[in-house]
Amino acid sequence: MKKNWWKILSFLLLAYTIIAGFLLDVPHLPILNETIRNLYFHVCMWFGMMILFSISFVYSINYLRGFNYRNDIFATNFAAVGSLFGILGYLTGVLWVNVTWITDQNQSLGSVLKEPKLIGAAIALLIYGAYFVLRGSFNDIDKRARISAVYNIFAFAMLFPSIWIIPRIVGSLHPGSPGSDSGNPALDKKDLDDAMRIVFYPAVIGWTLLGVWIATIKIRIDIIKNKNIINE
Repeated sequence: MKKNWWKILSFLLLAYTIIAGFLLDVPHLPILNETIRNLYFHVCMWFGMMILFSISFVYSINYLRGFNYRNDIFATNFAAVGSLFGILGYLTGVLWVNVTWITDQNQSLGSVLKEPKLIGAAIALLIYGAYFVLRGSFNDIDKRARISAVYNIFAFAMLFPSIWIIPRIVGSLHPGSPGSDSGNPALDKKDLDDAMRIVFYPAVIGWTLLGVWIATIKIRIDIIKNKNIINE
């Protein structure tokens, strides 16, 4: 029980996120209206994605320092779960866009598809998708692990310009970007209502812990499958 406290915490926080996220009052803002509840899912999943990718990045560096195959297993699985969270975050974002930008703001589908934030997010996910394609192209375990570790470091570095930097420089419909009239990012004190913070921060922790939980299960399976290689 002492070792599993964080798993229990993850379950409780996500249960709280879902229940409170749908039942508690939220600010009734123009355009956003009730869709602002998606903040607890879309944004929090992206936070979890960044944390999981960061962990994967650290394990790739550790692998290159000592070439311990166990570190490659950790890096790969954290990147895989991070990518899953990224896809879920992207899809929930697309649903949000469909309601707030296309329906309420009468934006054309063409203008939305050119949205820098969506393009940057898609590029980032494609870069990590190429990471797994690259891994599958090698039969030699050592070569696969070394090249994958180097590429994973590159993929993590590309996250920042594609998701955080470029969309904030160019004009964008997304909150917090030049040309946006819908507020600031969720962490800005002027943007997030105090009543929402009591759900938002637990949601970030809950989704992140869930991602770590899934990754650890996958890691255990891979360690069992590659037990002979790890013990060499």
